[in-house]
Amino acid sequence: MWRDAAGTLHERAEGQVRIVSLVPSLTELICDLGLAWQLVGRTGFCVHPRATLKSVPKVGGTKDVDLAKVRALAPTHVLLNIDENEKATATALAQFVPHLVVTHPLGPLDNPPLYRLIGGIFAREQEAEALCARFQQAHDALARAARYWRRQRVLYLIWKDPWMTVSRDTYIARTLALAGWDTLPASASARYPQVELNQELLRDAELVLLSSEPYRFRERHVAELRTLPVMQGKTVALIDAEMTSWYGSRAIAGMDYLRRLRE
Repeated sequence: MWRDAAGTLHERAEGQVRIVSLVPSLTELICDLGLAWQLVGRTGFCVHPRATLKSVPKVGGTKDVDLAKVRALAPTHVLLNIDENEKATATALAQFVPHLVVTHPLGPLDNPPLYRLIGGIFAREQEAEALCARFQQAHDALARAARYWRRQRVLYLIWKDPWMTVSRDTYIARTLALAGWDTLPASASARYPQVELNQELLRDAELVLLSSEPYRFRERHVAELRTLPVMQGKTVALIDAEMTSWYGSRAIAGMDYLRRLRE
């Protein structure tokens, strides 16, 4: 049996399996484990792999799930994440879905257990172990390279109006830390705090990264920030947020991406 992030023990899925994934990272993982044929529903944010998912019905977003559409799909299993989905959604789904699989990766090293959880429940242990091996290879390559890099303090912006960043108690910050990037502020009461782009915050920042999601920063935003007096002497650049915030199989590509980016 396999225990999920909610503490629920799951037996191996048997019979006709029908999976609805409400988490983009998990949707991609399901496909990479060879389970796409059992995927009957996804959110509109589940976009990888694009060709495979074109024929899979959408059931709303991660925060605004259309429960009626999910019910109509008659899933045996729904995949959820504690941060990305609402607790009220999980409560409602529990009334008609036999199995809710809840996940909550807090850092890159939580990925191999995640592969084994999903692979175990859906009889894809061999594929899960192959992903674990690839993950370890990418993780070790990044760790070896990071030993030669000077650590830098970075401001990683995820939103504007208001400006928002990530605390060090997030999957994103822990991923960046593997590449030698320590996020600012050093401490915060909120996991995704609002910030002011002032001298106090930026004094120690060497690099300002603008993420591609949830707010889609573009080159014009980079140009705008570079004109601000507090940004003088700072490097401002875009970063692919799928490579820093998506867990699951995408984390493997993410570590390779960060290694190339730093090099």
